[in-house]
Amino acid sequence: MMKWLSDQDELLPMISRGKTVLLFSADWCPDCRLIEPFMPEIEKKYEEFQFVYVDRDDFIDLCQEYDVFGIPSFIAFENGVEIGRFVSKDRKTREEIEAFLDDLQA
Repeated sequence: MMKWLSDQDELLPMISRGKTVLLFSADWCPDCRLIEPFMPEIEKKYEEFQFVYVDRDDFIDLCQEYDVFGIPSFIAFENGVEIGRFVSKDRKTREEIEAFLDDLQA
C-alpha cells in the first residue's frame, strides 16, 4: 500500500532506509489518473521498494528541490542516495514504469 507524504519532515527518514520510490503526482493531473489503476500491481511486483506518494501541490518546494517540473514523475533512493529518476512532463505507461524499476534492480 502506497504511503502518502504528509509532512516534509517525514521525507528524510523514509528515503534513508532501504529502497524508496517517490511518486510525484496531483489530483488534477489526467496523466497521473491513468497510472493509478495499475500502481497497486506495480507495488506488489516490486515489493522491495517502498512507494511514497508526493502531492505536487502540497510539496511544491520539494518538487523544485528535486527538479520535478512534470508529473507523474518517479525518483528512486537507496539508503538516502538517489539511484534513478523517471522525471518528465510526458505521460507514462505501465511498461515504461516497469522498465524504469527493472533498471534499478540490475
